[in-house]
Amino acid sequence: MTFTVIPAIDLRGGRVVRLKQGDYAQETRYDHMPAVLASHYLDAGATWLHMVDLDGALSGDLSNLSAIEAIATLGLHIQAGGGVRSEADVKRLLGAGVQRVVVGSMAMRDPLRVARWLSDFGAEKITIALDTRWHEGRWALPSAGWTSMESGSLDELAPWYETHGARHLLCTDIDRDGMLSGFNLALYRHVHELSPGLAVQASGGVRSLEDIVAAREAGARGVILGRALLEGKFTLNEALAC
Repeated sequence: MTFTVIPAIDLRGGRVVRLKQGDYAQETRYDHMPAVLASHYLDAGATWLHMVDLDGALSGDLSNLSAIEAIATLGLHIQAGGGVRSEADVKRLLGAGVQRVVVGSMAMRDPLRVARWLSDFGAEKITIALDTRWHEGRWALPSAGWTSMESGSLDELAPWYETHGARHLLCTDIDRDGMLSGFNLALYRHVHELSPGLAVQASGGVRSLEDIVAAREAGARGVILGRALLEGKFTLNEALAC
C-alpha cells in the first residue's frame, strides 16, 4: 500500500503563512519565498506538494495562481486548491501544471456537479476535501475558508463520493489544524471504516514522526505536513524515512 508524505505551502498575498484552526485572524507569516521553499522540499526528496490558496478559499478567485504555476515548473507533483468554484477553475489549475485539484466548498455545496468533474476529468485529477469540525454531535462541514457551515455531514458525503468514483479524500480536523496537537486518529479510523476505498490524506495537528506512523496505522494513505516542517519539529527527510 502506497503511503505518501506531502509537505504543504499555504499562500496568502503571495506569502507563505499558516493559520491556527483556520482562523484568518490567527496568521503566522514565514520568511520563506514559496518557490524557494518548494525547491527545498524537492531537494529533500518530496514527490508531491500540497498548495492552498487561502485568499481564493475566501473570495472564490484563484488569487495565487501565478505562484502555483511557477512552482509547478520545478518538477514536483502539485495538489492545489482554494477558490475552486467552477469547471473553468479546474481547467485553469490543470493548465497551470497542477496534477490534482482540491475541491472543498463546492464538494460540500454541490456534490452532483463535482461528481461530473470526477467523471469528466478523472478521479486521479480531483481530490475531494471534506474538512470537518465536531459540532452538535456530528462531523460538520465548514466551507469558504471554514467561515460558513454547510448542511451535510462527513458521514453522509464521504461514502457518497466513494460510490460516485472519487479516489482521493483530504480530511482536516479543523480544531487541530496548525495547533501541533497531534492527528485526530479516531477521526481517520472512522473515515477509513466509512469509506475504505478512498485514499485518505490526514491533515491537521501533526507534531512528531510518531504522529505520521500512527496516521498510517489508522488507515490514512498520506499525510499533509505544514507547520511542523516550517518550525523544525522534524525534517522532511526524517518524515520520508519513517
